[in-house]
Amino acid sequence: MAETTAPVFKDPSLRRSAALFRAFLREPSDPDRCYSLLARDSVAQVARHIDLPGRIVVDVGGGGGHFTEEFRRRGAHSYLFEPDPRVLGARGGAGGDAVLADGYLLPLADGAADVCFSSNVLEHVSDPRTFISEMARVTRPGGLIYLSFTNWYSPWGGHETAPWHYLGADRARARYERRTGRPAKHTFGENLFPVHIGPTLRDVRARDDVEVVTARSRYWPFLASTITRVPGVREIATWNLLLILRRSP
Repeated sequence: MAETTAPVFKDPSLRRSAALFRAFLREPSDPDRCYSLLARDSVAQVARHIDLPGRIVVDVGGGGGHFTEEFRRRGAHSYLFEPDPRVLGARGGAGGDAVLADGYLLPLADGAADVCFSSNVLEHVSDPRTFISEMARVTRPGGLIYLSFTNWYSPWGGHETAPWHYLGADRARARYERRTGRPAKHTFGENLFPVHIGPTLRDVRARDDVEVVTARSRYWPFLASTITRVPGVREIATWNLLLILRRSP
């Protein structure tokens, strides 16, 4: 596989956060650059907790395959599971080696993966608890689960309709259509759901099949873990919650 040129920055740092934010703003015109940078950054976060060469990685909802490709570049055996055939077809889905599958019911045996990875998918599923349970099921004891999502009260919680989602999802969607002349990609209650920091943290900490390794803001340049400990503030300031969980024996 060709070497990617996307850099890796010190995490957390202002330089890293600025680079990711610039790439995010340019995502509509240059998605490959945006997701290549995000993939290298995310896989580096996983690599701090587990040696990747030779490991089996399951990328759940990984879209066109940028994360899968980066895991492979780092020496892992990575497999993409994506429910949307249109997304898979856009880039060939990690070289065409991908499985059309729903994250609620992965076609894998219990404990099949060393790492189960999901980037910015949880806000697009109606039943986050079942989704997390399935990620835990396919992860071996001692393995890692990487889970990140944009929470609803984040400034970007409404995705392309943000920040107008603070005034109501329907109003934000109508405004987007008036301004752009086309419907928004995401519809509240259909493919975008309100996931919150506090309830999610309470749910994962109450589980007996995982333990929390990291709970932090994915993109924040400083005090990334501290922000998630402040009720109320964390629902806005976290922007995007990163959870790294270890599968219990």
